[in-house]
Amino acid sequence: MPIISFGSQDIDLITGKKTMTIRKLWKNPLKVGDRLHCYWNLVSKEKKKIFEAKVTDVQLISFKDLKNNDKLAKEEGYENSQDMIREFKKMYINNIDDEDMFQIIHFEKLDIDEWEGEHIDEKAMVTQRADILFDSGKYDKSAMCYTAALKFDPNDIYLLNKKGDNLTRLGKFEEAIECYDKALEIDPDNEYIWNNKAIALLNFGDSEKALDANDKAMDLNSKNSVVLYWRGFILEVLGKFEEALDIYDDLLKIDNKNPEVWNARGNLLSEMEMPEEALDSYDKALELCFDEEDIDAEAQNRKGNALLDLGRFDEALDSYDMAIEIAKNNSQDPSYFILNKGVVLMELNRFQEATEAFTQVLAINPNNDDAKVLRDECLENL
Repeated sequence: MPIISFGSQDIDLITGKKTMTIRKLWKNPLKVGDRLHCYWNLVSKEKKKIFEAKVTDVQLISFKDLKNNDKLAKEEGYENSQDMIREFKKMYINNIDDEDMFQIIHFEKLDIDEWEGEHIDEKAMVTQRADILFDSGKYDKSAMCYTAALKFDPNDIYLLNKKGDNLTRLGKFEEAIECYDKALEIDPDNEYIWNNKAIALLNFGDSEKALDANDKAMDLNSKNSVVLYWRGFILEVLGKFEEALDIYDDLLKIDNKNPEVWNARGNLLSEMEMPEEALDSYDKALELCFDEEDIDAEAQNRKGNALLDLGRFDEALDSYDMAIEIAKNNSQDPSYFILNKGVVLMELNRFQEATEAFTQVLAINPNNDDAKVLRDECLENL
């Protein structure tokens, strides 16, 4: 019973697009008609049977002829032959010589009713794989898996909603809206799907229709904190600041321990040119981040902006320094925060330090025009 293990580069197996694999020649070579039992990551915790198949063709190729064959490498799921050979060297820990032979195995997936071994719930297996890929941010691959899962049941609301979420993250908003619409035809009373449609419409640039979709979600549950949060954001985009502020305040009556809502409220108040009130919201957001990992650089930067607007330059400097430190620790680009720090240093007439800050920005991004102009202005004041 030949067993083959596949890995993350083999997503096309699930969708049925891939029916070939390349393996080093076994002691008992495969032949046409052999049955394959195929697993996902056989030696890991994620081990999962994915299908059984029948071998339809086997071709032999030497490593010498294989190692520079980009066409075969791409069919096997790699970017190029170098990537494929790199993986082969991990798979086959002994050295691979030019004379070593490999099998190009073509197969046909069998209907589950024809399996000899354990039967599985294929839809559940594909859905689980899609969810894992989605949660790890591999949206291209998870989209393919959700599409494959929907072949088992085109009217599965969970899958239609998740595929919509996936397409939204890929920036394919029209396709996402189509998924949500199909799900809503089946379950028109699902507030979460109406809200997800609103988010897709907002990202697509249709804020009015986004508000209409959010209205439908609100009609179904006006106390849903997720729906309320996005309503505030949509109203803010539409320039309806007072209404948005009322929404954020309503949200905080439901849960005043949510740092994201306090941050959003702070951003809105900054937009409304109310820096003192914005600063109070930012401070509350940071106070509620009990885990230091939850305090991001952008939150510190926003607090610095509010302090800058209030003319509290020394405190603003502290906030920007913290933003820079957090960004560096998280391997983020700190240049925007360093630029803001430079602006505060100029306000404090510390032109030498400001010049150094703008020079740091230009070292990271030589095309930053703001840093160039501000550095030149500093040099004139030295």
